[in-house]
Amino acid sequence: MGCMLSHLAAKFAFFPPSPATYQIKKRENGKLTVVSSSSSMPIPLADDSSLDVLLIDTKRGNKIVAFFLKNPYARLTLLYSHGNAADLGQLYDLFVQLKLNLRVNIMGYDYSGYGASTGKPSEYNTYADIEAVYQCLQTEYGVSQEDLILYGQSVGSGPTLHLASKLPRLRGVVLHSGILSGLRVLCHVKFSFCFDIYQNINKIQKVKCPVLVIHGTEDDVVNWLHGNKLWKMAREPYEPLWIKGGGHCNLELFPDYIRHLCRFIQEMENMTTEIRLKKIRQNLHLPTRWNNTSVSVNRCCCRMKCWKPKCLGCPKTSCIKCSWRIKCPKCWIPSFVRCCRSSLKCPKCCRPCCCINCLNWRCCVETNSGLNGKQDG
Repeated sequence: MGCMLSHLAAKFAFFPPSPATYQIKKRENGKLTVVSSSSSMPIPLADDSSLDVLLIDTKRGNKIVAFFLKNPYARLTLLYSHGNAADLGQLYDLFVQLKLNLRVNIMGYDYSGYGASTGKPSEYNTYADIEAVYQCLQTEYGVSQEDLILYGQSVGSGPTLHLASKLPRLRGVVLHSGILSGLRVLCHVKFSFCFDIYQNINKIQKVKCPVLVIHGTEDDVVNWLHGNKLWKMAREPYEPLWIKGGGHCNLELFPDYIRHLCRFIQEMENMTTEIRLKKIRQNLHLPTRWNNTSVSVNRCCCRMKCWKPKCLGCPKTSCIKCSWRIKCPKCWIPSFVRCCRSSLKCPKCCRPCCCINCLNWRCCVETNSGLNGKQDG
């Protein structure tokens, strides 16, 4: 029953242009080119030397078409997932503008059943589509997730968040008129149902990179509340862009759109590896690394509150140079070690290490060489 309802929901969610606005042809040299679907004459994008036309196999047996536009000055790559009523032929001009204004490489693709891609459009087909395109970026162009920004428009927010939730080191995500879920676009519901598609509301919190949300306040297809909710639920939300008077398909025409997007891209470019690794450690709850200027404040070795005393001779809470360590009675983790032997002396015998007779601590009775010794007690 759930599968039948999901299939029915997919019919209402996808509206591929019919007929497609372009066709794929193979040149004499074996490379693919694009021609208009209305005539056999090449359309202008066929002469673009920066454009690669690709045919990619997905794990669900479909072949999808992708456009890769190269920018020689780009440091980042934008993977663009379009809305439900467009194909690559209609988006080429937008891709060129984004490539130039944002100074990025652009990878756009048509979902299964869209444009010249084979198969039928469905939620899980789009997931397989974007995964195949990401693998192509890795193998063919050497693009890692650290240098990738995912961009999802409307229905494209579904596959975008699907992939983003699986890539912990992604550089950034842009949600353009994004949806909470397919059913929530049609009616206001508080619960998720098994037949609902693109349940972004359950995936947004799994995204571990900055998320920029762009939405029009007068969007009559996907209410502005969808974008606002996604922004509030993001783990690392970036300053959102609410375009006053903006609809569902015209946000690119507003000057604030490209201006705000440029600022986001520049900040993602300037995000150093050290900052990104620090954020990843915070997300994974890993301890920060030792350095010369900072000391970890967490000196508790177990839940019994057995604290780690500091060494008197250095700022570290532990040191592998010491020959003996007091251990926590519960977890047996070393909680105190002596690194500077001259800093701690017995008040009775003035030896450079602790004495079992005065402090009830086992210590090393060192020889002049500093290497040979025996333990008392």
